[in-house]
Amino acid sequence: MALNSVNTNFGAMVALQNLNKTNSDLQVTQNRINTGLKVGSAKDNGSAYAIAQGQRSEISALNAVQESLSRNQSVVDVALSAGESISDQLSQLKEKALAASDTTLNTSSRNALNEDFKAIRDQIAKTVSNASFNGVNLLDGSKATITALANASGGGLTVAGQKLTVGGTGSAITLSAAGEIDTLTKATAAIATLTTSINNVSASLAKLGTASKSLSNHTSFIGKLQDSLEAGVGNIVDADLAKESAKLQALQTKQQLGVQALSIANQSTSTVLSLFR
Repeated sequence: MALNSVNTNFGAMVALQNLNKTNSDLQVTQNRINTGLKVGSAKDNGSAYAIAQGQRSEISALNAVQESLSRNQSVVDVALSAGESISDQLSQLKEKALAASDTTLNTSSRNALNEDFKAIRDQIAKTVSNASFNGVNLLDGSKATITALANASGGGLTVAGQKLTVGGTGSAITLSAAGEIDTLTKATAAIATLTTSINNVSASLAKLGTASKSLSNHTSFIGKLQDSLEAGVGNIVDADLAKESAKLQALQTKQQLGVQALSIANQSTSTVLSLFR
C-alpha cells in the first residue's frame, strides 16, 4: 500500500522532475529552430564545435586569398591589355619603317613618316607608364615579380614582370628611345629592330596571358573549396529543421501532460483530509 504523507509527496517530485526534463528539452529544440544550429556553442557539443570553428577560420582566411588573387589578376590583366596595345603600336612602327625604306621616297615624304614614327614611339612610353593597377606596374621594370596568396597557410602564386619600355636595359623592346627613320639607313635598321621587338613582346604577352589564366583558375578553385568547407561545417552544426519541428510539437504535448500530472500529484495529499472528517 502506498504511503500517504503530508511531508513527502513522491509523486509530485517525480512529476516535477519529468516536467523539468521536458522543459529543458523544449528549450534546446526551440533554440535549434531559432538559430538553425544543432551545435551553436561549445556547450552543445565540444568536439563538433571545435571542428566547426577550425573550418570557419579556414573559410575566413580563404576570403583574403580570394581578394589577393582578384587584385593580382587585375594587375596582370591591366598589364596584358597595355602590352597588346604596345604590340599593335610596334606593328605600326614597323609599317612606317618599311614605308620609309622605299628608295624612291623624297626627303619630305620620309620626314613625314618619321614624324608619325616618333609620335607612335613616344606613345609606347605613355602606354607603359599608364599600365598600373593599385600602384603596381608590371611593364616598367619596377616589379620583377608579384606574389598572390594561394592558400590559407600563406603560400603564393608568383607572376614575373615583363619590361616593355622603349630603350630600357633588359627591355623586350630593343628600339632606342631616340630611334628615327629619317634616313634610308635608319629606316632599314629599324625594320630588323622592330621585328625582334615584336617577337619579344609577343613572348612577354604569352607569359602574362598564362599567368592571368593561372590566377583565374586558382580563384575558381578557391571558391569551390570554400563552398565545400561551408557544406562540411553545415553537416556538423546545422539542425534538421523538419525533425526539430516535429520534436517541438511532441515536447509541447509532453509539457502540457506534465503540468497536468504535477497538478494531480499535488492534489493527492488532500485525500488525507477526508480521513479526519
